Amino acid sequence: MEILNKIGQLILMFSIMFTLHELGHYIPAKLFKIKVDKFFIFFDVKFALFKKKIGETTWGIGWLPLGAYVKMAGMIDESMDKEQMALPPKPWEFRSKPAWQRLIVMTGGVIVNFLLGWAVLSALLANYGDSYIPTQDLKRGIEVDSIAKVIGFKAGDNIISVDGKPIKKLHEARIEVLLGDKALIQRNGALIEIAFTPEQKKMILQKQPGLFYPRIISKIDTVIGESVAESIGLVKGDVIKKINGKDVSLWKDLITVVSGLKNKNIEIEINRNGASEMFTTALGETGKLGIGPSFSDLYITEDYSVLEAIPGGFKKAISTLSLQIRQFKLFFNKKTEAYKEVHGPIGIVKMMPNKWDNVQFWSMLAMFSIWLGFANILPIPALDGGHVMFLLYEIISGRKPSQRVLEIGQIVGFFLLMGSMLIITIFNDIL
Repeated sequence: MEILNKIGQLILMFSIMFTLHELGHYIPAKLFKIKVDKFFIFFDVKFALFKKKIGETTWGIGWLPLGAYVKMAGMIDESMDKEQMALPPKPWEFRSKPAWQRLIVMTGGVIVNFLLGWAVLSALLANYGDSYIPTQDLKRGIEVDSIAKVIGFKAGDNIISVDGKPIKKLHEARIEVLLGDKALIQRNGALIEIAFTPEQKKMILQKQPGLFYPRIISKIDTVIGESVAESIGLVKGDVIKKINGKDVSLWKDLITVVSGLKNKNIEIEINRNGASEMFTTALGETGKLGIGPSFSDLYITEDYSVLEAIPGGFKKAISTLSLQIRQFKLFFNKKTEAYKEVHGPIGIVKMMPNKWDNVQFWSMLAMFSIWLGFANILPIPALDGGHVMFLLYEIISGRKPSQRVLEIGQIVGFFLLMGSMLIITIFNDIL
């Protein structure tokens, strides 16, 4: 059921993004009196699940859930309708309109994708605020994994900045390290600089997620049903101080000590409501107590009014777009092998939450919508950016590219995109 839930969420997400993207083309096309032959949600290869002609446009739902599309009269697109293009241009066709109008039509989808991301991020801020662990206020500093140690970080460090950019939120630290060159940290009251190499970034990418965690005390937030912890009466809010006389005040120490006591009797000392209590039990073969840590005292939430959420959402949208652009530096460095982390549909399905989470779903939709807009505006034939590239050439030179050039560009671009997607799916997702 989990995989079906993930696939269902992905289809819903892509349906919203692609349908609104195509509306971004459809609306200006109609405003400029361009005939739109078809508007389909999903692709209708060979047949459609539903279709109905309203006015001059056939509206429908295809069976292949990989996006949506509009087909405009007099335009060379993925349909490659050469018969229509061989006829003399009609006033209502795309090719008959001024270049500036065609430019607006072709950029409409990208603009809508950005506006959608902005609107969703603003709505999330207005409804839920912005919750995060502030990096500067970590009293016990950060906890680090094995790769962070190799890079030079140590438990208890406080991350100040990366490449001079202050790190406000702990969850931003990992991506900033991947995209940056050096970090400024505070260790035992002293400021220390740590530089990163491409080889170290490769190690980070190969182990996901990880790198940094908040250094937390052994305070229980959840007790798993039918676990050792439940059987002896441990409850939410208990703070574990010692196990078999060893200090486990920090969660990482607790994990280390417990994992070495499989099938052994253990004595647990806790603090409950200010008073010490002792529990004795046998630890099973799993070597786990069945408890989860508490992060509640680390998070802060910045609340936004509706008026504050609008510019706040715009700032987040720009930050998301900037992050996408900055990642090219990482991808084009062969030593990082970041190209192996690009995923196709299978990889994206894995990213979806196991069950419905309102904030997570809409946050991911906003991110993917902005990234879809950015990817679509790249100057690659068969994408919106390819059409924009040819239109800009026409506007600057005063000459239209020949129909043959546009057709070849569309074919080459299509096979490049499909070939890239096939390679990514086979090598990065499956193998």
